[in-house]
Amino acid sequence: EQLVESGGGLVQPGGSLRLSCQASGRAFGDYAMGWFRQAPGKEREYVAALSRSGGVANYADSVKGRFSISRDNAQSTAFLQMDSLKPEDTAVYLCAARSSAYSGTYFPDQNDYDYWGQGTQVTVSS
Repeated sequence: EQLVESGGGLVQPGGSLRLSCQASGRAFGDYAMGWFRQAPGKEREYVAALSRSGGVANYADSVKGRFSISRDNAQSTAFLQMDSLKPEDTAVYLCAARSSAYSGTYFPDQNDYDYWGQGTQVTVSS
């Protein structure tokens, strides 16, 4: 499974961005998805995760109420809608995928993922 992120960029505080994660494998619907981020000099951290069905989502406390994870299995794409962005959201955002036997399970631990994209830079600054 190959993953390619897009949609990053420079945005002012309070603005919005929508990140996309395009998968190239044949069985996207079998994969649970996650978004993580890594700021300069910091450890990679969890942002959001979504079950393979898309019916169960989970968020880090730092983004809850501002970010929304979703997926379009027909398009083999996962999304991260980011609203009310703050300077502390500045980071490289990476999507990740792993196969899941259960349609309603999500995975917040980065060590659970098998496939990773290269990342897309998000910069929040005035």
